[in-house]
Amino acid sequence: MIIVMNELLEDVSLAKLEKKLDLVFADNQLLLSAVTHKSFPNENQDLQLEDNERLEFLGDSVLSLSISTYLYQNLPQAPEGKLAKMRAILVSADTLARKAREIDLSEHLLLGKGEEMTGGRERDSILADTFEALLGAIYLEHGFAVVDNFIIDFFDQDINNVKEGNYVRDFKTLLQEIVQQDSLERPEYIVVSEVGPDHDKSFEVEVCLSQKSLGKGKGSSKKEAEQLAARQALKNLGEIT
Repeated sequence: MIIVMNELLEDVSLAKLEKKLDLVFADNQLLLSAVTHKSFPNENQDLQLEDNERLEFLGDSVLSLSISTYLYQNLPQAPEGKLAKMRAILVSADTLARKAREIDLSEHLLLGKGEEMTGGRERDSILADTFEALLGAIYLEHGFAVVDNFIIDFFDQDINNVKEGNYVRDFKTLLQEIVQQDSLERPEYIVVSEVGPDHDKSFEVEVCLSQKSLGKGKGSSKKEAEQLAARQALKNLGEIT
């Protein structure tokens, strides 16, 4: 078992990851759990490895507290609504997946063979979740002060961009954040039309809430059309110009 564990630690290059983070973990098992997707223990139950879902849960809260505290302390004139919108952008899955790629976190993932074969190593959702799990592991190993400093330093440019309004907006996340301030419902995205050949398709998507249309958008992919529909909805609601 010890030999197998050592091989796993070498496979995911945890020492290299520690250098990227500029942090050392006394508990290698904790860091290994942070990069272990649930698909790996499911396929290797004899190893009795813990996946990163519990650490992701913890890291999500740590990240939110760190970003919220920074925004609150550094933007004393900003109303609650603006702070919430800025936080939503900074902690969105799109932002977290991008931050994970900045440290090539994908090369350290421990995935099951099935997930590996279907492109899981580069999937945004897996990268974002693993990054949150990593923050949870840093918190447990080093405490809040250390992980807070890490987050603020690592997100420095993103925070400045958000403060200046110069950033790539995740309109879907922003719309959901605003909707859920007053409702438990989630915006629903419906493909209205799909035209053109496979190599040159165009999609039109409508975003609705309680069966009421909020906006529409057209794009070369469903994801792009959904973002544009969300942007139109935010404009219609008076949230952005």
